[in-house]
Amino acid sequence: MIELTSKDDIERISFDLLKSSKSLDVFPTPVDKIISYSNLLVKSDIDIATIHQGYISRASDALKRALSKVRGLLDRQEKTIYLDLSQGFNRQNFVKLHECGHDVLPWQRGFHDILDDDDHSLDIEYHEEFEVEANYFATVTLFQHDRFIDELQKLNLSIASAMQLGKYFGASIQASLRRFVECSKNRCSLIVLENISPTGTKPECGLRNAFFSDTFLSTFGIIELPVRLGYTWPFVRDYYHNRRFVKDGKITLKTRNGDVEFNYEFFNNTYKGLVFIYPVGERKSSKTKIILTQKGNTL
Repeated sequence: MIELTSKDDIERISFDLLKSSKSLDVFPTPVDKIISYSNLLVKSDIDIATIHQGYISRASDALKRALSKVRGLLDRQEKTIYLDLSQGFNRQNFVKLHECGHDVLPWQRGFHDILDDDDHSLDIEYHEEFEVEANYFATVTLFQHDRFIDELQKLNLSIASAMQLGKYFGASIQASLRRFVECSKNRCSLIVLENISPTGTKPECGLRNAFFSDTFLSTFGIIELPVRLGYTWPFVRDYYHNRRFVKDGKITLKTRNGDVEFNYEFFNNTYKGLVFIYPVGERKSSKTKIILTQKGNTL
């Protein structure tokens, strides 16, 4: 959890950067314009995913795990951002702003690249704190602070709404859905799944993360989920059978109030399974109609 003083500072720096770069109230959020204004360069001709493979055979187990998670890298001296180019365009937008955050947050300046493994490497505790701060900077910048909440309030409670917001701000569906949950006044939750078993093997997938709105937590508390989920979970069955989008799922979950029936919507973005959950009856009407095509795009 970011301390309030740090959070306020990040929001102020982000807002000033949006305003100074003439990016505020421009949609989709002009990420490349923000990066350029920050005197940073994105190298689009070097893919750090291929660099990972070059080091993987001689890396330690710890470094292999670290490399597998790297999506972007900032060379502070050269003021250059390198990306894993296998990511989608909108995901790259978030990573660019994440790396930008490492550079523009003044208390993070002066430290070397996160993967520097010499005796002067940054302590792991600071690594984690700086990563959280850079993620928060990227989130509030990409979604332009209260502009996201203004748009959120126009839409109903659904994955389709998050898709619409993603298109509007230039963000991935996963990032938009997470922000949707974090900012929603409704009782809702996002479960992120990964590593689904291939067809023909025992159905099972990993739990990547779970996010809950404040009102969800105040009513139900945190839902305890296993690290590995099997075929008894209906959204795991959806994932296993390669269903792209499910909008009328039902599931009963154990909460601090006992067993509660929830609606769930499932979306397979080809990288992860996204499960959007809200209690039965938790509906918010909207005059904005969103049409979802079979390919999962909003029109």
